[in-house]
Amino acid sequence: MTKKFNIWFVLSFTISLFVCIPIITVFSSFFQNTSNYYEILKDTFLIEYILNSLTLLVLVLIFTFILGTGTAYLVSFFKFPLSNFFKWALILSFAVPPYIYAYSLTAFFDNYGTAFTILTNLLGDGEYNKIIPKFNGMFGAVLSMTFSLFAYVFILSRASFLYQSQNLIDLGKNLGFSRFKSFFKIILPAARPAIVAGLSLVAMETLAEFGAVDFFSINTLTTGIYNSWIAFDDLAFANRIASFLLLFIFSLFIIENLSRKKAKYHFNIKGGFKQKEKIKIKGAKSFFAFVFCFFVFFMSFIFPLSQMLYWTIKFPENLFDLQIVTLSLNTLYLALLSSTVLISFSLISNYGSRVTNNKTLNILSTMSISGYAIPGVILAVAFITFIAWFDNTIIKSLGFLSIKKIFFGSILGLVLVYFIRFYSLAFNGIKSGYEKINIAVDESAYMLGYSKRKTFLNIHVPFLRNSLLLIVILISLEIIRELPITLILRPFNFETFATTAYVSASEDLLEAAAVPSLFLILIASIFIIIASKYILREHNE
Repeated sequence: MTKKFNIWFVLSFTISLFVCIPIITVFSSFFQNTSNYYEILKDTFLIEYILNSLTLLVLVLIFTFILGTGTAYLVSFFKFPLSNFFKWALILSFAVPPYIYAYSLTAFFDNYGTAFTILTNLLGDGEYNKIIPKFNGMFGAVLSMTFSLFAYVFILSRASFLYQSQNLIDLGKNLGFSRFKSFFKIILPAARPAIVAGLSLVAMETLAEFGAVDFFSINTLTTGIYNSWIAFDDLAFANRIASFLLLFIFSLFIIENLSRKKAKYHFNIKGGFKQKEKIKIKGAKSFFAFVFCFFVFFMSFIFPLSQMLYWTIKFPENLFDLQIVTLSLNTLYLALLSSTVLISFSLISNYGSRVTNNKTLNILSTMSISGYAIPGVILAVAFITFIAWFDNTIIKSLGFLSIKKIFFGSILGLVLVYFIRFYSLAFNGIKSGYEKINIAVDESAYMLGYSKRKTFLNIHVPFLRNSLLLIVILISLEIIRELPITLILRPFNFETFATTAYVSASEDLLEAAAVPSLFLILIASIFIIIASKYILREHNE
């Protein structure tokens, strides 16, 4: 019995410690020697990196708040044309990563782009480039991230709005509040924890974004990390910059946690829960609600999808030149392999925490789930740094052959960093499922002669089946969209739809980038539609 207990503890502890390695590696850079380029950067571009990152962050947060809470409020409280369609269709924006949205934006509004072609066909020849707006630089990056990321706020805000009691709405009426005033004085404050959580996810994704900011040539901390490693081949230099980004991330963690402490504020009030009634609106109000939701849906999903489809049809040779089968297999292989690994080890770690109930293990588990908040480019560089240190310090001192080739430019290295990046998705998803299994179930199983292993395999895993399916879908979706980790750590000549699109776009071949982008959007959309069954599940509606 004791032996088995220790095994579960050791396994859980090892898994959690492994996931924490990148954080330790990044902050250890302050104790390492770096090149003179860091001093040059500190005196020149570092301030620019920080200011650009902050500007991008603030603007994206403002716009995603408006779009996310606005659409969530309308589909949660009102009935209008296609309101039931919008409540799930709006999350299809997740299928369009910011870097693909950036390609679409440029392809449409650029000189002699799609907008120019449309105007020429409708109105004849003209100097339309003078009147077509250009979405480049910071504005283009803000738009790309806003329409790609607002769904984080939409989903969480909508979940909070959905379960707000009718009593809250009646309270506003009794106080003589208009619908407008009730929204700002009662409904919005009641959903504050959920909105802050959604905005925190947006903030983390914004700070982590590489493809869009690189495409628009904006110097941020993320591009600085990538360039310092690629251009200067200085891992300590890259990690030093990464530490500034991590300070941003941890600040967001603190803000989000402080908000979460007030979460009880938005739950039940005196009088119990009363099912909220949706209000059927007509006339101008109905038209406005429809137009606003349709605009967001069109701009976030239909617009980039149409642009990629247009380029694909216009230049069919790119479709035939693309190795669609190979790219599909590579993309799905990474997604399914990584999901399987994540699910397996997250199950072990959760069960280990459950049966040991050790304080040290619980603290380490909490630290380990921060990996999702760390940008992929940081994780990739931190992983390379750690393996290089371990190889030079431990492996070679013991007289063994170098292990770098095993982890660098290999599927193994890629999957390991995916594991660190998305561990929190798997761990938290399984943990929430475990919270529904009363500990008395375990005790009953032991009384019937079940071992811990048998209880785990025969009782827990079947119970968690639906949760596991959703986690697989969400992880697969993230990996399909992931760019910097795959770009840095993939094996030679191993491409996915994401890396193929990026390589073409970085060479200003947007028409060639359209085909892999289109397939990425379509595959991701399938996963999202399946996931929406679980994410947007409603009761009594």
